[in-house]
Amino acid sequence: MKTSQEESLSTRQMLERMFQVEMAFMQSESKDIRLLADAFHPDVVVHEPTSLPYSGDWLGLEGIAGLMQQMNKAFSKVAVEDLSHAGSPAKLYVSCTLHLTARATGRTVTQPFSQILRFENGLLVEGTPFYFDTAEIDAILNHPT
Repeated sequence: MKTSQEESLSTRQMLERMFQVEMAFMQSESKDIRLLADAFHPDVVVHEPTSLPYSGDWLGLEGIAGLMQQMNKAFSKVAVEDLSHAGSPAKLYVSCTLHLTARATGRTVTQPFSQILRFENGLLVEGTPFYFDTAEIDAILNHPT
């Protein structure tokens, strides 16, 4: 059964709002976690792969804030293009092309990216990202050209 929040927002709108909130938080001076509450459930969990410097399960709004701060330290630029999705808020499959620029080395990577997301009441409650090549991401983060 759909909630009133899910009925008022399409899956595309939930997804776009999530990315907008992430970018706004990463670009903000204050890093106020209240910004995240517009798109993330208070009990959210994101499962990052063990092969990245921000690996692990990031829990709650404070966890998501910490993840975004770690990603902001690692990357000077994060951009997404060709965003597509399939499924429902209960299990949304997302794919795109991910562009990353490492802050420390200035090196960039462009690769396919996908994730499985679960929304409740229009808010992200669980995310599992799948990077195409984490070794390539590690290389741009840790090895200058």
